[in-house]
Amino acid sequence: MAIKLHGNPLSPAAQRVFLALAEKELEYELVFVDFATGQHKKEPFISINPFGQVPAFEDGDLKLFESRAITKYISYAYAEGTPLLVHDPKKLAIIGVWLEVEAHRFDAAGNKLSFEILIKPLMGLTTDEAQVEELEAQLGTVLDIYEKRLAESKYLGGEEYSLVDLHHVPIVNNLMKTKVKALFEKRPHVSAWAESILARPAWQKVLDDIKL
Repeated sequence: MAIKLHGNPLSPAAQRVFLALAEKELEYELVFVDFATGQHKKEPFISINPFGQVPAFEDGDLKLFESRAITKYISYAYAEGTPLLVHDPKKLAIIGVWLEVEAHRFDAAGNKLSFEILIKPLMGLTTDEAQVEELEAQLGTVLDIYEKRLAESKYLGGEEYSLVDLHHVPIVNNLMKTKVKALFEKRPHVSAWAESILARPAWQKVLDDIKL
């Protein structure tokens, strides 16, 4: 099997790649990376990702790290399954804008919220409620912009599901298990979008495969 994904199912970044592979209906070998023993900070893992963070990815002699770079490669390299990126320059430019928004605006607040509310309690740490309040305000500002965008198109990148929406799925899934769900529900277009992307068969397959 040519494709290997080095990761941990608990990682939202790894989940993005799981989902891209599922949308493309690709088979792959999962190389489990154990956070508890620090495998992500040791060889052989750091020979692929020198920053010591999951995921890492191999396709034959190609080695990649950074989840969003990996999903872009998968989108362009494989024709199977869901088309996740288009070739029309104008449409691709619009998708590119919202890919940047997800990485630098949505994830900046959403990922930290997920860590504070979901992950910290699992680690026996105390949630910083002041930080949560600040992050909720930041995320709310982003979702206000999403609400306007999604009033104009079904998905953030246009009328078709794309890599933009896919990149949001793991963190949206986490946040919908928390009180932050209310931020989505009070914005009808955002709420409908979140429900739609979480209901995709590929994501349901990922959840079943990784037992979350």
